Amino acid sequence: MTRARTALVLIDLQRWIVDMPWQPVGGDVVADACARLREHFANTGSSPVVFVRYVREDGADGGVSAAPNQLVSGFEPRTGEHLVTKHGLDAFEGTDLHDRLRGEGVTEVVVAGLSTAHGVASTAATALRLGYGVVVVSDATASVDEAQHREALDRLTALGAGTTVVADLVTAKVSGN
Repeated sequence: MTRARTALVLIDLQRWIVDMPWQPVGGDVVADACARLREHFANTGSSPVVFVRYVREDGADGGVSAAPNQLVSGFEPRTGEHLVTKHGLDAFEGTDLHDRLRGEGVTEVVVAGLSTAHGVASTAATALRLGYGVVVVSDATASVDEAQHREALDRLTALGAGTTVVADLVTAKVSGN
């Protein structure tokens, strides 16, 4: 994987989402795995990190400034990282995510966060349709039950996405830097 053209896209790491019951691992385990991925990408120095959060379009959840819509503590975007606010499942729909990624020369995205069958799957499927290479980090995402998690990963694989686990990704030799 060529990191200079790869972005990490972390989906819906907001406390109210992380605190929901997830399988095969809990939301805090997913958040910890996403933190490891973030640090790995930050250490490459040339790989964009994008945080995606869900906020209701009608503002009924208090909007972007409401406490529940903030990212989990420790995931505040750093200099050079991006925050994208979506109003549905897909991080590309109605946002500038595609323009941001293309503007940075990104050709591949690594997707993690919550949930596998919803925000992660929708975003990964759209990324594939837009021509990005997609890798989903299977142990840095979860769903309402393990069967749904597996089914979503299988569907994404059938569409052309790759899957990996955090340990393999963070130990992979970085090429192209």
